[in-house]
Amino acid sequence: MKRFEIITEAEARQLEPGSTVELEAGGQLAQDTLAARRVTVVRAGPITQDELARYALRPIRVVAIGCDHTGLDLKREIVRHVRGRGLTVEDLGVHTAARVDYPDVAADVARFVARGQADAGLVIDGSGVGSAIAANKVVGIRAAMVADPTAARYAREHVGVNVLALGAAFVDAERARPIVDAWLTATMRESRYVARLAKIGRLERGGGAG
Repeated sequence: MKRFEIITEAEARQLEPGSTVELEAGGQLAQDTLAARRVTVVRAGPITQDELARYALRPIRVVAIGCDHTGLDLKREIVRHVRGRGLTVEDLGVHTAARVDYPDVAADVARFVARGQADAGLVIDGSGVGSAIAANKVVGIRAAMVADPTAARYAREHVGVNVLALGAAFVDAERARPIVDAWLTATMRESRYVARLAKIGRLERGGGAG
């Protein structure tokens, strides 16, 4: 991977479209040109204490939950279950069986979490895959679709997933409850996992151009 202190306009135009380069801390770059060429810029240097603090996970006390029309029944059961655990639930809909587009609901939940209005979010559609993809487009969100408790625990403990996606076609309420419980109660204890989250954050902040 090429490493730069400064990426000038001329250098940016010579980089391979879609490539990834490394920029030293405090380095300058030709952001518009890099964005146009879809060059990803990764910030160099060790992860700082500030970054570790930023990505350390807090306990989940408030959960934003949303679904599309296919997940309405499952959402009702999950809302009841999470509230039964003593957590606060922000039910963002939907509340009827009228057809809706899952990206809209996933975005609502993801933005709620990204703004700090909830500690974590949960989205439900037919497969869970689409909602996870949509939620991940919101800066600060790490969403994953999981279908068993072990994957749910790993998602939170190792990857810091802050939006869980469930597929109503794959799990019913009985199967979903232990998945949700495993995710809600998992903690990220090891600093190496937090450091990896910080690296993901650097990629995200870089967008397509650093």
